[in-house]
Amino acid sequence: MNLLSRITARSPSTRSGGIPLNQLLGLIGSDPYTLLQTQASWGTEERMETSFTAAAQHAMKQSGVVWASLAVRAQLFSEARLAWQSVTRGRPDRLFGTPALGLFERPWPRGTTRDLLIRMMLDADLAGTGLVARRGPDRLARMRPDWCTLVLASRDEPVDAAAPPLDAELFGVIYEPPGGRVEVVLADEVAVFAPMPDPIAWWRGSSWLIAILRELQADSAATEHRLAFFRNGATPNMVISFEPTMKMEQVRQFKELLESEHRSAVNAYKTLYLAGAKATPVGSDFKALDLRSISGLSETRVAAAAGVHPVILGLSEGLQGSSLNAGNYSQVRRRLADITLAPLWSAAASALAPLVTPPAGARLWYDVRDVPALREDRKDVAEIQFRQAQAMRSLVDGGFEPQSVIDAIESEDMSLLRHTGNLSVQLQPPGSGAGDGSGSGDDGSDAA
Repeated sequence: MNLLSRITARSPSTRSGGIPLNQLLGLIGSDPYTLLQTQASWGTEERMETSFTAAAQHAMKQSGVVWASLAVRAQLFSEARLAWQSVTRGRPDRLFGTPALGLFERPWPRGTTRDLLIRMMLDADLAGTGLVARRGPDRLARMRPDWCTLVLASRDEPVDAAAPPLDAELFGVIYEPPGGRVEVVLADEVAVFAPMPDPIAWWRGSSWLIAILRELQADSAATEHRLAFFRNGATPNMVISFEPTMKMEQVRQFKELLESEHRSAVNAYKTLYLAGAKATPVGSDFKALDLRSISGLSETRVAAAAGVHPVILGLSEGLQGSSLNAGNYSQVRRRLADITLAPLWSAAASALAPLVTPPAGARLWYDVRDVPALREDRKDVAEIQFRQAQAMRSLVDGGFEPQSVIDAIESEDMSLLRHTGNLSVQLQPPGSGAGDGSGSGDDGSDAA
């Protein structure tokens, strides 16, 4: 019996929320399938691809457009709620709740579902992967990505970095906080939220920030250029030429005087007095460089990588022309919900599902009916429901069983319809009632 089999053979009731490393090594004993060996990304361990601290400090906190993109994604993402969704005949059905969902509603002391989701989203955006560990029956804990190592294992053979077996699976996560206790959290006690999988890894995700590193460098360079422009007098670069008779000491004194009285934005636009010297502007000014267009294009590429339209972020290129028309804005908002947020919510529900046991015939899902940004879509829902109600009325009037009509409309499968054998609105059996051909009243007289 190998290590993975022995560890996973524990009863679910023995959840500990983490195994100290020394205990894990004791369980390994002389097992040849040692898992704690640092290998390449396809090996026994997967670490985060970028520095989490660097991404937070230099990308999120020093770039306005990155901050705005992260904020919009995290804030909208965290507005959803988690719920059970019943599955009937392979089709999603109604949403409902049970006390078991309290684990997500109060994940840690003074925490809410919003706190849980916003942490997962920020970690996934900055590091590619968000990790949440279960700590006992009623508590979760966020695991900082750069302190974690994902461990792979096989039930039948060793995991080789050069040729991983097809049945390699996630064994758990090694949690190594600086100066703290090293723990191993098993796979059934940890949620791995990786919205965009890293194509060269098994379980690790890839951050969208990786794709825009050069854009961030260009944006930072443009910002430095603007700052230098104002520091140096808010004027174009100049070449100062002197008369041949001037001595070097005089040149140095002139240079110090010029910089002290004309450098920095405070001294901009002062009259420049020259004696025995000539100033010639060189280089380009802001108008010639068109930094606004350069910065706008860079910001748009950052927004595209984040999956958030410039209109939503309020970027300069999103505030031009007809972009802010009501119809255009609605389409942009819908695009954000349908293409960016919906897959993220689905991935989060799938990642958190191993931490709880679902009711029979149900799955963990998300509920966005109370998200303010999506309220306008409720009009479309109402329109669809109205059309469905009309179709149901027509089918029931045509003699189909009401419950089969509901099932067919909800599942979009007309083969589920079952006819009652009755006809018309009154659902009269054939040959009965007014259709008997008597044409007379109750007293036998001719009808008026």
